Amino acid sequence: MTSSEESPSFRLAYVPGVTPTKWVRIWNERLPEVPLTLVGVPAAEASDMLRARDADAGFVRLPIDRTDLSAIPLYTETTVVVIPKDHAVAAVEEISTADLAEEIVLHPLDDTLDWERLPGRPALERPATTADAIELVAAGIGVLVVPQSLARLHHRKDLTYRPVLDAPESRVALSWPEEETTDLVEEFIGIVRGRTVNSSRGRRQNPAESGRKGSEAGGAARKQGSGKTGGKTAGKTGGRPGGAGKPAPGRAARGGSGGSGGAKGAKRGKPRRRG
Repeated sequence: MTSSEESPSFRLAYVPGVTPTKWVRIWNERLPEVPLTLVGVPAAEASDMLRARDADAGFVRLPIDRTDLSAIPLYTETTVVVIPKDHAVAAVEEISTADLAEEIVLHPLDDTLDWERLPGRPALERPATTADAIELVAAGIGVLVVPQSLARLHHRKDLTYRPVLDAPESRVALSWPEEETTDLVEEFIGIVRGRTVNSSRGRRQNPAESGRKGSEAGGAARKQGSGKTGGKTAGKTGGRPGGAGKPAPGRAARGGSGGSGGAKGAKRGKPRRRG
């Protein structure tokens, strides 16, 4: 089978913490003939994957290198600090970065937050991944500041988290190769943006279906026009207001009031000529 004959498919990349389940479900309902494949990718590698065309589109965390990529920001996440359940911070509802001044704040190499200055005290070494940092938090080595979805992704029963009000926030975006805005990419953009199936940009229309609908609409219009003409004709040839109508041409009116009786009465009433 040649590439031009291959069935269409759609590859969707996503970074840790993003849950594309809802959008994938809508895709499968609207385009069951086009299989969608999910491809997990570390946040730092997402933009390179898209530029290499290893995915048609992807959910990424901003900022990213936007060279040759288009991106639509979707939502902004709350930033939280992950702490042991018996930590003093667990007693409050939210904190500021100043409240972490005496804490060892872990800074993994895959951190997605755009810090100008990391709060607290640095650890001796940076953990390789967020998952590694979570293990260190559980061991009482330090605390970790991350987007809330990553705290949920790495949930443990012995840990909890609290919002950090003045920390940098993580924005999630849908991105794709700038010169590859295909029909399928447009379909997925429509789904993510909440367009309905009947939206002009949210649904591909079959040309044959479009032609059939146009023909049906034209037929309905002609039928409606014919009904109006018939109504006008009936108004001219049918009864006047009140119900008395003109007799049909070529037919004599018989008996009854207003018919031949009226004509005879008029004849008897005609004056005679005198010689």
